[in-house]
Amino acid sequence: MAEKVNVLVVDDQYVSRSFFELQVQMSQNYALVASLAGAEKAAAYCAAHPVDLVIMDVMMKYGADGLTCAKRIKQQNPKIRIILTTSAAEAGWIEEARRAGIDSFWYKEYSSVSLTEVMDRTMAGVSVYPDDPPNPEFGEISKADLTERELDILRELTRNLTNEEIAKALHISEFTVKRHIQNILEKTGYKNRIDLAVNAKTLGLVVHEKDRIKNGGGHRA
Repeated sequence: MAEKVNVLVVDDQYVSRSFFELQVQMSQNYALVASLAGAEKAAAYCAAHPVDLVIMDVMMKYGADGLTCAKRIKQQNPKIRIILTTSAAEAGWIEEARRAGIDSFWYKEYSSVSLTEVMDRTMAGVSVYPDDPPNPEFGEISKADLTERELDILRELTRNLTNEEIAKALHISEFTVKRHIQNILEKTGYKNRIDLAVNAKTLGLVVHEKDRIKNGGGHRA
């Protein structure tokens, strides 16, 4: 009988982590070797124990984020397969993960492909990435109805920045920022910039890079 694939699960959310554990335990092809609530311990675990596959969430409440730690694991041991997961609809992480050599990327809330299928294909040497980014509803429209620049503006809004601060961050004029915000309000039907920011953040429509790599996790990639 073929040896089982050793799987490490990393997710700071108990419900998601339990789901991943169950998916591994239900399959005859996989063995759960550890389940961690923080990404920072993942690289050290992989260096000290036999691990074939890591299933890891991108966003972490404390410490380094999953994408940063996934890069570290790949640098230390490129043979370990990694599936990054997220419940956010942020699409910007896909290309970063590809460039880092991360094997697969799975959206928890939006993927039509099961996690088990992604695991099987990943271990077969197939890189599984979504054909299209998630397109959740946002007010009276969907995410796809917003331009890339409007999404950039929304990311900055989730940081509670002023128009002046957004303009400086994106290297555009305050007038342009104000115009984009007004356009987004008209498209979505939301009443004000606070509604935009709160709903974008709650839905995980966009995630600012500083929110992903908070707590200093990003500089160690």
